[in-house]
Amino acid sequence: MENKIHFIGIGGIGLSALARFLKKNGYEVSGSDMRDSHITRMLQDEGIRVSTPQSASNITDQSIVIHSAAVMMDNVELVEAKKKGMLILSRKDSLPFILKGKKVYAVAGAHGKSTTSAMLASIIDGSVLIGAESKQFGSNMHFEDSENIIFEADESDSSFLNTNPHIALVTNAEPEHMEHYDHDLDKFYDAYRTFIQKAKIRVLNAEDEFLSTLSDIEAIRLYPSRDIQNLKTIIRDGEPYTSFVLKDLGTFEVFGVGEHIAINASLSILAAITQNPLEEVRDRLKDYKGIKKRFDILERDESHVLIDDYAHHPTEIEATIKSARKYAKLLGLKKVVAIWQPHKYSRTIENLEKFKECFAGIDSLVILPVYAAGEKEVDIDFKEHFKRYDPIFADKVANDKHQIRVLKDQKSIQDLKDGLIIGLGAGDITYQLRGEN
Repeated sequence: MENKIHFIGIGGIGLSALARFLKKNGYEVSGSDMRDSHITRMLQDEGIRVSTPQSASNITDQSIVIHSAAVMMDNVELVEAKKKGMLILSRKDSLPFILKGKKVYAVAGAHGKSTTSAMLASIIDGSVLIGAESKQFGSNMHFEDSENIIFEADESDSSFLNTNPHIALVTNAEPEHMEHYDHDLDKFYDAYRTFIQKAKIRVLNAEDEFLSTLSDIEAIRLYPSRDIQNLKTIIRDGEPYTSFVLKDLGTFEVFGVGEHIAINASLSILAAITQNPLEEVRDRLKDYKGIKKRFDILERDESHVLIDDYAHHPTEIEATIKSARKYAKLLGLKKVVAIWQPHKYSRTIENLEKFKECFAGIDSLVILPVYAAGEKEVDIDFKEHFKRYDPIFADKVANDKHQIRVLKDQKSIQDLKDGLIIGLGAGDITYQLRGEN
């Protein structure tokens, strides 16, 4: 009983990593979710008992119940666990228990933390828990019997404050998830400052608007505009790599394309060389193979490339579009088509003016319905706001034998098969592009 842990919402990308990690640490792990998914099926294949849908009968003799932030307090399993007097922890509150006694390399930031975590994980030996699937490890969790943990630290619910970091690496601190911080910028930035101060070693992107003000905190600082030189994209076997010179440390090469890739890699390097020899860091960075849903090349031939990207904030979309245009040009493809699935009404409205600008340079824009993620529908006049792009409005897209069919009222209104086609969003667009919908 003492080693039995049940996860409510185990199909989430964050909670599933914790479940996998605890199973590898010898705990008997079970879990539940509202519905079956790719993640729940993988967990079952790995020997974790997963129940769908959720039911009070899943709560038996577990000692601890851990739930995702999305789980409501009237959830039948939570109610049953309370009746039985079990220890109930949110994902956030479970972190001190899970990370206790570990040397934590915590990566935080509004954008790029999954990519940077995976890059750091390619260099430093240790277990890995990130909010995405690393292609190097084929999972969001990689286990090693080591005190080291590379951990993607989440600011969305301030759970990064529970990570006890040895190294705190911060890619940026652009305001996001402000509802959690009562739309109070001081409260938001105070959380970042507290997280950074908890670490023995701090690695910061010093050109970030907020991070640049932390002159009173001892840190390793990256100034991308001056510290990263000779930035260039190399195409090898049709795939993109970024080469750059970092400070006086020489030339590095990493999978991916764009200035943001060089920045993420540089932060990883600066963190890693505090632990590992420079030449080992340079060599092992080449093991990074990208992560699923982040500039994820699904198809490629002479006439077209299909890419799936998780970008769902204007800053992320703008950087991804720049990378897509550069990659298309190097491949000799003549057009870039973006398929955008807005993620949440609240995020779309809060960032509407920036969303209207971030698609600059594309040749065609397809806009799908907002992925609500549980929010109530709000009327947004996309036709008016995005008229400069003359967008195509569709219900969904489907992958049909190396072409993307754009569907409206269950009929194909356009077939996309030439050029670079990139899907953008954190909702179910990834499954549409992969033909899994």
